Amino acid sequence: MIFRDYLSVAKPGIVLGNLVSVAGGFFLASRGRIDWRLLLATGLGIALVVGSGCVFNNCIDRDIDCKMRRTCRRALVEGRISLRAALAFGVLLGLAGSALLYGHTNLLTLGIVLSGFCIYVCVYSLYMKRYSSYGTLVGSLAGAVPPLAGYCAVSNQFDLGALMLLIMFSLWQLPHAYAIAILHLQDYKAAKIPVLPVAKGVPFTKKRMARYVGVFMLASVLPTFSRYTGLGYLVVALALGGYWLYVAWNGRNAVDDRLWARKLFLFSIVMIMALSFMMSLDFGRFPASFPRI
Repeated sequence: MIFRDYLSVAKPGIVLGNLVSVAGGFFLASRGRIDWRLLLATGLGIALVVGSGCVFNNCIDRDIDCKMRRTCRRALVEGRISLRAALAFGVLLGLAGSALLYGHTNLLTLGIVLSGFCIYVCVYSLYMKRYSSYGTLVGSLAGAVPPLAGYCAVSNQFDLGALMLLIMFSLWQLPHAYAIAILHLQDYKAAKIPVLPVAKGVPFTKKRMARYVGVFMLASVLPTFSRYTGLGYLVVALALGGYWLYVAWNGRNAVDDRLWARKLFLFSIVMIMALSFMMSLDFGRFPASFPRI
């Protein structure tokens, strides 16, 4: 039971989801020449740091979680783990992950991962989530770090491919996160968290979501036109992106907002997993020397 509680505060579902995008970025940069030891070290290192960030987020959100139905049974809220023990666990995960990345990747990758950690814990969790409707925008940058770090672990430079991954995954985070906010709108209202549906209303949020999905669709095809991915990736990106945009656009006519938000949320997961998978398989034949930015 204690092991399960410690595992739960590290949010393994979020960690596993991030590992999918890590693999997409890593394989995209590898172009078929895969260093499996580097992949293992990169994935494990990022997983540990992401888990550490989730632990600190749980520690910070104790007062909020107790007011929300979906989070009121968490281990820290119910006292099954003490705050001191959780903080020590978070520090241990973060140090172990940082050591792995430092020893097996490069300083750029370590810096990107630690920057994402600081944005998520210090900027988003401590301030933006509680006091600003723009918190999701800030959090989206942290959510884009895993694929970016996976890519840079191989390339060891921030180039055009890295920039495209950063833009794509940041844009994807926004409708994904807003769908969650609509699904749990009453919880966010009870905890007085000013997410966009609470601050501006659901109709306003739906319009923003459709716009973000549209811009994401445009960004998702850039890797093919920049010769980072092939035509197979392009077909999948256009087909799935078109359907996601269709779902988002139809939100204005939804009879049940929660049912619509759940559909958009679930398809967002399918979308990003499919694109990550296709980036892994259908890499382009761009020059061996990556264009630097």
